[in-house]
Amino acid sequence: MRIKKNTTKRQINSIRLAVLTTSVCFIISLSLASEVHLPEKHSPEQPAELHLSHDLKEVLNQEMNEIEKGMMAIIPAIAAGNWQALAQLAQKIKDSFILKQKLTEDQMQELHHSLPSGFIEMDQEFHTTAGKLAHAAHQSDGELVNFYFYKLHSQCMSCHAKYAPKRFSNLKSSHQAGTGHH
Repeated sequence: MRIKKNTTKRQINSIRLAVLTTSVCFIISLSLASEVHLPEKHSPEQPAELHLSHDLKEVLNQEMNEIEKGMMAIIPAIAAGNWQALAQLAQKIKDSFILKQKLTEDQMQELHHSLPSGFIEMDQEFHTTAGKLAHAAHQSDGELVNFYFYKLHSQCMSCHAKYAPKRFSNLKSSHQAGTGHH
């Protein structure tokens, strides 16, 4: 009976830690975003809209929608300490929901020729981070899970600010200065 009580207490403490860490990360990211100032002589990289065919844009948008759903489903999984569900969601994000499965050979070539190398690097780093999140979930490491979720979320914001500035115009000013690492 005492063992079960201690296990339940640890689970509750893990959930509290997850919620607290997620909240703190969110508050810190908001405060950092509002305090970014560029020196007058510094010229940040300009945002670069992606220029893709209609078909590729559609598939990419579907992929982004699936990633968004996955990211939103991760939040309650962290709060509940549902490591198995979290690991599965993170693994799906790592493996891509749609892009690898739906693209023809020609579309894959068009995609790799159309995308800037910076976008491809950001995308690879994003999927690597999702893999690390899955691994942390398999280890039931709430602190590391929160770290990688925060990093994943920051990578989304950086990529949107740089490669979709018209769609995410509120991110433009806060992420132009940085490299995505805050």
